Amino acid sequence: MPRDANSLTAPRTREPVLNAPWPVLVLIVVLIGAHAARLVAGLSPQAFALTQEGLRAHRGFGLITYIFVHASWAHVLMNAVFTLAFGAPVARFLGVGARGALAFFAFFVVCGVVAALGYAGLLDALSQMGAASQNGWALVGASGAASGLLGAAARLMNGRGRLGSMFGRNVAAMTVAWIAANALLGLLGLTPGAAGMPVAWEAHIIGFFAGLLMIGPFARIAGARRYHSIAP
Repeated sequence: MPRDANSLTAPRTREPVLNAPWPVLVLIVVLIGAHAARLVAGLSPQAFALTQEGLRAHRGFGLITYIFVHASWAHVLMNAVFTLAFGAPVARFLGVGARGALAFFAFFVVCGVVAALGYAGLLDALSQMGAASQNGWALVGASGAASGLLGAAARLMNGRGRLGSMFGRNVAAMTVAWIAANALLGLLGLTPGAAGMPVAWEAHIIGFFAGLLMIGPFARIAGARRYHSIAP
């Protein structure tokens, strides 16, 4: 097949290996780096987990640290891939400047905090009704925070890059699928990458709804409305 003569002399542009916004890549490096540092230091995940006892004693640091500690390499890598997939559209929407990046990091952490508090409140209510064990629990991992990215991405998909309605077709489909998938994990006791630890699947669902609801306010904080109109 003949080639255009100009194409032989034109410089070729290379696509980046990871075509993701830099805030997402930084977040992934932090997640993996925190896990590596913990292993090198020989520290137990329990030291940074959010526990029932710690929450009742008002030791709130666990609400943040639990997000960045993982049970195994498989656990952290699974959450890193999940964060890369669904964090990229959220970071692009919020913007990759300083304001947008700070909003992205804050959004991730706040979704994780809401997921943990919702999980704790749910278990406490169930235990009061006798429907759950009174034994203590512990949370580790970024799954709840990453689920918030999924919730936000669902609205962006519904709006085709803009902030779509919470009641759109794509949002409804992803919500049903996410609830069903996590309920199945809970019923079957599957714990992919969690090194035998039980999965707090309820926190995943709560984190998803947190992201679904809070992406709007965080878009305003980031100033994203200047670049993306809100879809009906």
